[in-house]
Amino acid sequence: MGSLRRKAVAPRGGIDTHARLGHIALMLRIDDISFSIAGRPLFEGASAAIPSGHKVGVVGRNGTGKTTLFRLIRGELTLDGGSIGVPKGARIGGVAQEVPSSETSLLDTVLAADAERRELMAEAERTADPNRIAEVQTRLADIDAWSAEGRAASILKGLGFSEAEQAMPCSAFSGGWRMRVALAGVLFSAPDLLLLDEPTNYLDLEGALWLESYLARYPHTVLVISHDRGLLNRAVSSILHLEDRKLTLYQGPYDTFAETRAARIAVAEAEARKQEARRAHLQSFVDRFRAKASKAVQAQSRLKMIARMKPITTPQEAALHRFSFPEPEELSPPIVNLRGASVGYDGRAVLRGLDLRIDQDDRIALLGRNGEGKSTLSKLIAEKLDPMDGGIVRSRKLRIGYFAQHQLDELHADETPLDHLRRLRPEEAPARLRARLAGFGLTADQADVVVGRLSGGQKARLSLLIATIDAPHLLILDEPTNHLDIESREALVEALTAYSGAVILVSHDMHLLSHVADTLWLVSGGEVHPWVRDLDAYREHLLADREPPSRKPAPEKPKRPSRDAIASLRQEARTAEQRVAKLEQMRDTLASRLADPAVYEAERLSQAEVWQKKYAEVMQALDRAEALWVAAVERLEEAGAA
Repeated sequence: MGSLRRKAVAPRGGIDTHARLGHIALMLRIDDISFSIAGRPLFEGASAAIPSGHKVGVVGRNGTGKTTLFRLIRGELTLDGGSIGVPKGARIGGVAQEVPSSETSLLDTVLAADAERRELMAEAERTADPNRIAEVQTRLADIDAWSAEGRAASILKGLGFSEAEQAMPCSAFSGGWRMRVALAGVLFSAPDLLLLDEPTNYLDLEGALWLESYLARYPHTVLVISHDRGLLNRAVSSILHLEDRKLTLYQGPYDTFAETRAARIAVAEAEARKQEARRAHLQSFVDRFRAKASKAVQAQSRLKMIARMKPITTPQEAALHRFSFPEPEELSPPIVNLRGASVGYDGRAVLRGLDLRIDQDDRIALLGRNGEGKSTLSKLIAEKLDPMDGGIVRSRKLRIGYFAQHQLDELHADETPLDHLRRLRPEEAPARLRARLAGFGLTADQADVVVGRLSGGQKARLSLLIATIDAPHLLILDEPTNHLDIESREALVEALTAYSGAVILVSHDMHLLSHVADTLWLVSGGEVHPWVRDLDAYREHLLADREPPSRKPAPEKPKRPSRDAIASLRQEARTAEQRVAKLEQMRDTLASRLADPAVYEAERLSQAEVWQKKYAEVMQALDRAEALWVAAVERLEEAGAA
C-alpha cells in the first residue's frame, strides 16, 4: 500500500525521443529494456519517456506484460538489458495487496500510510532538542501534516466510506472493501510516481467516477493500467501502448489513441499490400526467366531485390472475440411487473413499495450508491429472492439469465469449460458444445483446460455463456466487465445492442452503460425511481456530492472550450440523437401494432391495453430525449462548434 524510493539509474543516450524531451523534467525513463519470463520475451528494446506530472494510461492485450512492467519499475524484477530511471529520491507507490484485517480504524490505517508524517509525528513527541523540534515542526508544516486527517477522511468518503465506517476497524470489512482502504492509503501518501493496476475492478460506479476526478487533479505523475474506457478518456492525457514487446507513447486520451492507431494500421496495411504486389511481380519475372541464359542476370538481380525487401508488419490487432447471444422468442409485454413489492433479508426490508414494469425491449441501468439495494433488486427480479410483501408477476414462459461476479467463484475449478457445458447440455454433441464456447471467445485449447487455470477474463466469458445458454428473454448483468479487456468490452456492447431480450445492468463502466442503456432507474433510500436526466448529469450529481467543500473561486473570464471539450459535446449530441432515433423506432413499431384491427378483438383486448400504455410511456420518453438532444445541440452551438 505504501511507497518506496527508487534509486536513479543513469539512462543510456542515443534515443531520439529522449533527446527531444531533454529539456523537459522526466519522472520515468525506460531505455532499451529487455525482459523474458521462462524463455518468453515480454520486452525487447522497449523505450519510453514519461514527463513529470503526466497522467498516463497503460494499455495492451492481456498477457503482454503490463503488470510485469510495473514490477520492473518498482525494482521487484531484474532486467535482462537496458535501464529504468527515476529522479533521485522519488517515491514510487502502488496498491500491492489489501489492507490486513486488524482492529485499527480505517482512518488511522490511511493516516499510517504516509510514513514520513508518521515518523515525524513520533519524533516530535520524543525529541527534546529545541533545534530538532523546530526542524520537525517546519517539515510537518511543509507537508501539511495538520490537515492530514481531513484529507484522509475526504479520500475515504470518495471511495464510499461513511464517517461512521471510517471509525470502524478494518476487520469489520470484506477483502474487496479493504482493497479500497489500501487504495485510499496510497492516494493519501501521494507518491511522486503513482502506479495503479486496474483500480476500478473493486470499485462501484460512484467510486470509479470519484477516482477518475481525483486522478485528473493528482499533483504528481500517474501510470494506470486500466480497461475502463471512461477513466482512460477522462483521467489521463497520454496512452502508453504495449505491443509486439515494444512501448509506444501516444498523446491524448484513449479515443484519440484508438483513432491514431487505426490510421497507423491502415497505412501499414496499405504499404504491406503494395510491397506484396511488388514482391509477386518480381517473383513472377524470376519464375518465368530463371532458366533462360539471356535473362539469367536480370533474374538474379530481382532475386536480390526480393531478399533486400524488409517485411512490413502491421501492428497486431487484439483478438476481438465476439459474444454470440442466442435469440429468444418474443413475449407479450410486460415480461415482469412488480406491484407494491418489498424485498430484503432476515425480515428487514431493503427496498419497499416497488411498482416497476419491464418489457422485452427495455435496456435498464440501475444507478445508486453501494449498499442501496441494486443487487438486491436484481436478485428479486431474477427469482433469487422472494418478495416480503406485494406481488411480482412474470410472463409464464419467461427465461431469465443472471450473471454476477460471485458466480466466477462458483465455477468448478477442477473441471473444464467443456465439462460445464456437458452438464447443462448432456444431449449435445461435443462439436456443438465447442462451437458454443468458440462463440464466447474460448478457443479449442481453452475448452479442455481446467477452470482453475483460466484467466479472470476467460472465466467471465464462461459464466456469461452459462447465463445466456437458454436464450433468456431477460438478461441481468451485475458488473459484467470486470476482468474483460477493452476489446472484449466493445464486443459485449455490440452483443447487447443486437440482443433482442431485455437487459438490466449494474456496472461501474460508464462506456458500457451509455452505449447500452436507454432507461435509468435510481435505487436510493429504499425506493426505485426513474432517473429522468442522462448519465453525464448523474456523474456530475455524484461528484458534486463527494467533493469536499471549497471556497468559491472568483469568476473568471469565459474561455473558449478546448478541443477535447468540443469533442465531448459532439459525442453528447450524437448520443442524444441516437437515443431519439431508437425511441422513434420503438414508437413506430408500437404504432403499427396498434393499427392492426385484429388487436381490438375481444380475446386480444387486454394486449391492446398493454401496448397503448407502452406507447404512452415511449412518447413521454421521446419527449424527454428530444429535450436532451436540443439542449446538447444548443451547448454545442454555444461552444462555436456546431
